[in-house]
Amino acid sequence: MQTVPIQLFVPEGMATYFRDLEPGEDFERNAMLLFPLIRNCTISHGKAAEILGVHKTDLIEYYDALGIPYLNQSIGELLEDLETLERVMGAGQ
Repeated sequence: MQTVPIQLFVPEGMATYFRDLEPGEDFERNAMLLFPLIRNCTISHGKAAEILGVHKTDLIEYYDALGIPYLNQSIGELLEDLETLERVMGAGQ
C-alpha cells in the first residue's frame, strides 16, 4: 500500500500520542479516521478496507472488536426487512 503525507490539524495535547506509533498502530489510526466516512455513507466498508489494504471482513472484525457493529439496524427495522423478505419469497412460489 502506497502512502502519502498529509497535514492534519489536531488539538496540541493530542499530537504527542501520534508521534512514534508502534507497528500496526498506523492501521488502527487510519481505520478510525475512515470510520466517520463509513458511518455517513461517504464510503463503504469495502472501499475503506481497499484503502487500508486489508480484506473487508478483517476491517469489519476490527470494528466489531471495538464494539462498532457492522449492521446498525434497530430490531424493528430488522423485523420489517424480514417481513418484506418473507412476502417476496412467498410471492415467488
